[in-house]
This record gives sequence, structure tokens and C-alpha cells, in this order.
Amino acid sequence: QVQLTESGGGLVQTGGSLRLSCAASGRTFPYNAMGWFRQPPSPGKEREFVAAISWNGRRTDYADSIEGRFTISRDNAKNTAWLQMNSLKPEDTAVYYCAARTSINWSRSDYAYDYWGQGTQVTVSS
Repeated sequence: QVQLTESGGGLVQTGGSLRLSCAASGRTFPYNAMGWFRQPPSPGKEREFVAAISWNGRRTDYADSIEGRFTISRDNAKNTAWLQMNSLKPEDTAVYYCAARTSINWSRSDYAYDYWGQGTQVTVSS
């Protein structure tokens, strides 16, 4: 069992930066691939993949829309993953969720993840 808690969201202006944290507890954390997803506020928009990282941090994957602005990282000794977000745009506004799966390999599909945090709100003003 893995419990996840996100923090670091908030209100920022266009072009600003935020660093989201995901604190994990549970014995299997070092062997879980991690992912970040987001739920935009627009009605009918589905939760979308943002970034993912392998269990050892050596491999990462990003959504095309991120365009090199975000960086995912993790420190298994601290049971924590991060999402550094730079050059934020209004379209990045969403509730951001971290997720873990019982696999060392990541996935872009949210159904592949077994554990989810409660989410943290990110709002980018224009």
C-alpha cells in the first residue's frame, strides 16, 4: 500500500514557476514508477498525462504539451517525487495529481496507476 500527498500548488502569473511535491509512504515506494497527471477545469475535459518517471529515476517521459517546461524527479531515500514547472501558461491551470503504480515502469495511461494523491490546485493567471 502506498499513500501519496501532494503539495506546492498555488496561484502564479504567466511565466512563473512552481514546484510540486509528492510525499509517499509505504514499503514499496522505491519500486513504484511515478506519474503526474492533471485535471483541467473546463467541463468535459479528461484527466491528462503530464510526466512520468521510472522507479530509479533514470528514465522520464513528458506530454508533448509540456514542451520542455516541466521536469519530473524523485529521491527514493526521501520517499518524494517532484514536478518542477517553469514558464507556466494559463492553459496549465488544473488540479495536479501524483500517482504510483505497482510496477517499475511508467505509463501514460491513468488507469495503469494504482495509487493517487488528493491533488493540488495550480492556477496560472494571464
